[in-house]
Amino acid sequence: MKRRILLPLLLLLGLISQAQDTLPIYYKLAEIAVIEQKVMIPMRDGVRLATDIYRPKGGGKHPLILSKTPYNFNSWVDGKMTARSFEEAYEAVSRGYAFAVQNERGRFFSEGEWDILGTPVTDGDDAFTWFAAQSWSNGKIGLIGCSSTAEWQMAVAARKHPALGAIVAQGYGAGVGKVGRFQEQGNWYRGGAQQMLFTSWLYGTQNDKFRPTFSKDITQQDLVRISRFYDMATEMPRVDWAKAFNHLPVSDIIKNVDGQVGVYDKMITRKPNDPAWYTGGLWHETMPIEVPGYWFVSWFDVSSGPNIELFNHVRNTAKDRKIADNQYLVIAPVLHCSFKRATEDTKVGDLSVGDARLNYNDLTWSWFDLHLKGETNNFKQQNPRVRYYTMGANKWQTADSFPVPGTRIQNMWLVSGGHANTRNGDGALTTTAPTKSPMKEAPDTFTYDPMNPVPSVGGNVCCTGNAIQGGSYDQSQVELREDVLVYTSEPLTEGIEVTGFIESTLYVSSTGADTDITLKLIDVHPDGKAYNLDETIQRLRYREGYDKEVWLEKGKVYKVNMSPMVTSNYFAPGHRIRIEISSSNFPRFERNLNTGGPNYNESKAVTVQNTIHHSKLYPSVIKIPIAPKRF
Repeated sequence: MKRRILLPLLLLLGLISQAQDTLPIYYKLAEIAVIEQKVMIPMRDGVRLATDIYRPKGGGKHPLILSKTPYNFNSWVDGKMTARSFEEAYEAVSRGYAFAVQNERGRFFSEGEWDILGTPVTDGDDAFTWFAAQSWSNGKIGLIGCSSTAEWQMAVAARKHPALGAIVAQGYGAGVGKVGRFQEQGNWYRGGAQQMLFTSWLYGTQNDKFRPTFSKDITQQDLVRISRFYDMATEMPRVDWAKAFNHLPVSDIIKNVDGQVGVYDKMITRKPNDPAWYTGGLWHETMPIEVPGYWFVSWFDVSSGPNIELFNHVRNTAKDRKIADNQYLVIAPVLHCSFKRATEDTKVGDLSVGDARLNYNDLTWSWFDLHLKGETNNFKQQNPRVRYYTMGANKWQTADSFPVPGTRIQNMWLVSGGHANTRNGDGALTTTAPTKSPMKEAPDTFTYDPMNPVPSVGGNVCCTGNAIQGGSYDQSQVELREDVLVYTSEPLTEGIEVTGFIESTLYVSSTGADTDITLKLIDVHPDGKAYNLDETIQRLRYREGYDKEVWLEKGKVYKVNMSPMVTSNYFAPGHRIRIEISSSNFPRFERNLNTGGPNYNESKAVTVQNTIHHSKLYPSVIKIPIAPKRF
C-alpha cells in the first residue's frame, strides 16, 4: 500500500521539479479561473475544434478573448506542463475576461482536414455562436494574435457576426489576398514572384495526408488524459534551408528534404489570379470589414505594404462611419511579430533604431475595455489614429492618416553613363528629369544567371530558418556584383524624412521571354555602410496585371510599374539615398528561370541580358514620399 502511494507522489514531485518555471503561473491561473481543456466545439458540418477555455471564478458574465491558431498549445509537452497559453489566459482572466485558445480544423486535437487559415471561414461563425450562448458570456468576443493567429481574423470579421466586437491583428499580411495596389495572395507572391518563406514554413506546419487521428467518439475526459502522452505534434528533422532552397524544381523542395505530403503540392501550382485564392480563408478588398480594428505592423515584416493598404481600405470604405472612426494603426521598427522584443537599444539586423518600446498590454486591453466592456475610458484621447516609428531619427511619431498629411512626392530619376554596375559604377539618382534621347543616354545592362543569383542579405522577411536573417544589414558586398545596378544620390545637405509608399516606374528590356526585376531602397551612411530599408520585385510576365501572362519580345522596351515599397526613415545630413536594381534576391524570392515556362516545375534555366533604360523617352523614376519637416 505504501509503495502504491509513494510512486505517484514521487512522480508528482518530479513533474513539479521539471516544470518549476511554468507551473507557478498555472497555479496562479487556477486560483482565479475555471479551467476547461480539450472542449470539442462542434462546427455546422459535425467537425469539432479542440479548445481550451479559461474564465473568471465567481460567476457573472464576461467578454471573451479568442486566439485561434494552427500551432500546438497542448499543456503537456515532453512530460511537463508548459506555459504557452497560461500567461495570456492569466492576463485576460485577471482583467475580467474569459480567454480561449482554439486549434484550426485538422490541427493537433481538432478534427477535419487542414488548409491554410483553417478554412472554411464558417468555422469562425460557428465558434462565435457557441461561445456567445454560454452562460458565462456577455455576448461580446474579441480576437487577438500575431501572424497565424491574426491572419484568419479579417475574412471572418467580414462576415459580420453580431458577437464579434473588436479585433487586434498583428503581422496579419498572410491573410490579405488582394487590396489596392497589392495582389500578394496571402504573401505567397510579391509582384507575381513566389516568396519562398512559405516553402520552409509549410515544411514544419502542413499536415501529412497520413497523419494519425482520434476516433469521433473519444470523450473530453479522455482527451485531457491522453494529451499528457500523445502530443499530436510532428517532430520534423532540422533542415539547412540555406542549402535546401537551392534545389530545383521548386515544387520538389519539401519532397527533397523528406518533408510531409500536404497542401504545398497544390499551392505551388497556383498562379496569382487562380480562383482557389478566392474560395479559402483569405480576405480580399471586396469583403467589407465592419468591426473595430486595431492593426499592428512592422517595418521589417514580410507584408508592411499590404497591411497598411488594408488599414486605409477599411477606413475609406466602411459603410458605417463609426466603424471607420474605430480603426487604429501602429507601425513598429521590428521584425515579424517582434513588437514586445523592442528594447532601449532596439536592433533590426545590424541597424540600431533606438528605444522603440511601447506598452502593448495597456494599448490592447484599453482597446478591448472600450469595445467589449463598454467602458468609458480615455483610449481615443490618448492614442493617435496612426502611431509610426521613424528610423534614423529613432522616434515614435503620430498622424491622422498614412501617408502623413502634407507629404510631397519627390521624383528621383535614374541616370548613368551606361556603367551603373556595382557601387563603384557611375549610377546616380537625381532630381532633374533626363533630357537626352535614348541614342545619347546609354542604358545599363547586366547578365542575370539564375544559377548564380544575387544573395539575400537581411530584408523584410520571416520564417526562412537559417537561410536569411531578417532586418537591415550593410549591402556593400552585394553591391560589388556586376549584376547589381547601383544608383546613389549626392550627400544630403539637409535631412529629409521619407515616410510612405515608394512607387517606381522602370523601363526595361531583356533577351528573355520572361524575367524578374528586383529593387531595394538603401540608406547610405557617411561611413559608406548601406542599410536596406525595403525591397520589392516584379515578374515581367505580369507587368500588365496578374490576370494574364504576357511574354517579352527580345530587345523591346517595356514600362514596368514595380510593386510599391513602404518605410519611414530619416535620411540625416550627409546620408545618401540609394536604389539597387537586379533580377534576383534569393532565397527571399524564388528565382525566375527566364524560360517563360511555369517555373515552379522547371530545373533548367536560361541566362539573359537585362537592361534598365533612362532617358527623355524612357524616364525611369523613383517616387520618394517626403513628410513635412519635423527634425
